[in-house]
Amino acid sequence: MDRIIEKKRWTPRKIATIAGAALLVSFIAYLLFFRDNSSRLYVEKDKMSIAPVQQGSFQEFIPVDGIVQPIVTIYVDAVLGGRVEEIFVRDGAFVEEGEPILRLTNAGVEMDYMYRENNLLDVVNNYQNTKLSLERNKFAMERQMADLAYQREIAINDYKRKQKLFEDGHIAVEEFENAEREFRFSQKRFDIAYRAMQHDSIYTYAQMNHIEESIDRMQHNLSLLYKNLENLTLTAPISGQLSSFHPERGETKNAGENLGQIDVLDGFKLRARIDERYVNRTFVGQQAQFDYAGQNYQLEIQKIYSNITAGAFEVDLHFVDEVPEGIRRGQTLQLRLQFSGVADALIIPRGGFYQETGGNWIYVLDAAGNQATKRRIRIGRQNIHHYEVLEGLEPGEQVIVSSYDAFGGKDRLIFR
Repeated sequence: MDRIIEKKRWTPRKIATIAGAALLVSFIAYLLFFRDNSSRLYVEKDKMSIAPVQQGSFQEFIPVDGIVQPIVTIYVDAVLGGRVEEIFVRDGAFVEEGEPILRLTNAGVEMDYMYRENNLLDVVNNYQNTKLSLERNKFAMERQMADLAYQREIAINDYKRKQKLFEDGHIAVEEFENAEREFRFSQKRFDIAYRAMQHDSIYTYAQMNHIEESIDRMQHNLSLLYKNLENLTLTAPISGQLSSFHPERGETKNAGENLGQIDVLDGFKLRARIDERYVNRTFVGQQAQFDYAGQNYQLEIQKIYSNITAGAFEVDLHFVDEVPEGIRRGQTLQLRLQFSGVADALIIPRGGFYQETGGNWIYVLDAAGNQATKRRIRIGRQNIHHYEVLEGLEPGEQVIVSSYDAFGGKDRLIFR
């Protein structure tokens, strides 16, 4: 008797097919979701610089070069142009204030002085003659008034005598009337002359004041002309050492041309050039320091020059306390210009990585030290030794600070 044979549902072939499909799906899922897709590069660990992230003291500053200069420098310029006629001192000499340095000759200036001097002298002489004439008129008027007063007094006395005689009947009416007329005439002449003298006195007084003021003004102009002529002889405006002074006899110097400078060697200052990026963060009183002969010296900014040339501006720094011995004019010293005080911060050493990343990311080593992974960070302030890390790193972590030029921006570095 025949028997029905049931067909098996899970045959080896079917099981193998399902298992293969499951493996294929799992592999695809792994490729899509679980496989590490980051780029990687195998590198030699001993060929790079690795440094720890530290919590420590940080101060923001930049290095600048300061050139030693005298504390005071006065420039010597030619007030008038001319030919070098005589040189009294040479470059490097110590001069006293007012001491002659150089004499120029200028025929045009000298002739102009003589011409103007003659004209001014003529005007002064005319004013003086006018003044003398007014004074003579004044004296003549005073003599005339004296004569009229004398005649009036005679007429008054004669009138009074004849009036008495007429009242007593000793003289005729005609004689008395003549005396009265003479008295009235002399009085009228005196009154008229007196009013004329008052008018002339007021006018003469005003004229005399005007003439005296004009003479004073002319004499002042003469003194200015003479002083202008004296400017052909240059004198030291201050006591100190003459430098950058190289004229030669026979040379022609233009008006306003710089001929040299006088340095006051009582002290020194430093002139430094600072990158224009820091112009808004630089201020008078800002501190700087440098080390010299094993000792630290403090300075502060005393003057800021606002004009920017070749991407930088200049400042003058004065020593706060003592000036180091042995420094010389023109010597260059490297300063640390401070932008903040000392504070606690998370820091990493400066390195070549910054040129590649701009401080936006860095390679951080794993705990085993077998590989380094790219990580985003944020860097704040910096100085010549360290960067301040604001976020992205923790104290104790190890980072690669050397150049990243050979890494091609890979996500992971595997050490060999």
